[in-house]
Amino acid sequence: METRAAIAHRYPVGEIEIIVVPDGERTAPVREGFVLNAPVDEVKAAYVAHGIPEGRGNTPFNPTVIRTAGRTVLVDTGCGADTAEEPGATAGFLLHNLAVVGISPNDVDVVIISHFHGDHVSGLVAPDGGPAFPSAEITVPANEWSFWMDDGARERATPGRMERLFEHNRNVFDPLAERVRTHAWDEEVVSGVTAIGTPGHSVGHTSYLVSSAGETVFLIQDVSNHPALSLAHPGWHLAFDQDPVKAEATRRRTLDWLAHEHIPVQGFHFPFPGHATVEVAGDAYRAVPIA
Repeated sequence: METRAAIAHRYPVGEIEIIVVPDGERTAPVREGFVLNAPVDEVKAAYVAHGIPEGRGNTPFNPTVIRTAGRTVLVDTGCGADTAEEPGATAGFLLHNLAVVGISPNDVDVVIISHFHGDHVSGLVAPDGGPAFPSAEITVPANEWSFWMDDGARERATPGRMERLFEHNRNVFDPLAERVRTHAWDEEVVSGVTAIGTPGHSVGHTSYLVSSAGETVFLIQDVSNHPALSLAHPGWHLAFDQDPVKAEATRRRTLDWLAHEHIPVQGFHFPFPGHATVEVAGDAYRAVPIA
């Protein structure tokens, strides 16, 4: 039976409305090598400390809808609706959950992509292979686009995951290329939403600062995985990080800024709904949910 996450969570940021519409989550055994620089038993214990069953890891997926200046904007697209058709699926439910809250694919005016990993870009494609959001402009970080669309970089890709990512990204974006525009770091992508460069997890990984009427929220995206890992252990390097050392430096700098400036966070991989503040906890951090 399909397992669906809660349908949505809404809150205002000044005159902007945020709607967190989950794609679902995945829970699976913690495998050796998922964290590159920590013993697997320590990783399992970190999850247990956050209420996840022993030996299991958890990854939520929380795309964000932003309603700003009369436009409906979606930030990242989840694992893809075809995933929801798999037996026992627990992710791939973004289109379903959007429909439940009254947002059809044609209502989405802009899709913003933070980086080109499958759980962020796969939902651009509908189950029939066409565009999932037929009326939407797609905007992506310029340096992320340059890397993944570079044939030379593709030829130099290490065998395994990186080769598969290049192939997947070409399959996703080649049919959509005419609708894609790029944006730079520090650019206001749409009204009230500014791109913030947070590289390391991928070469052009980008987070987004939403600001309106003196209020803010920071879409942290994959600067942080589940708080059990990235906040409680900011020095841990995940296997999915393209440049683990740079990812750690970005994570520490970003978390320190968020904690000291008291900027609320929207976490793509935080437990739903992922709206929280970040606090310093010794030499690490913790997420405190915002009610």
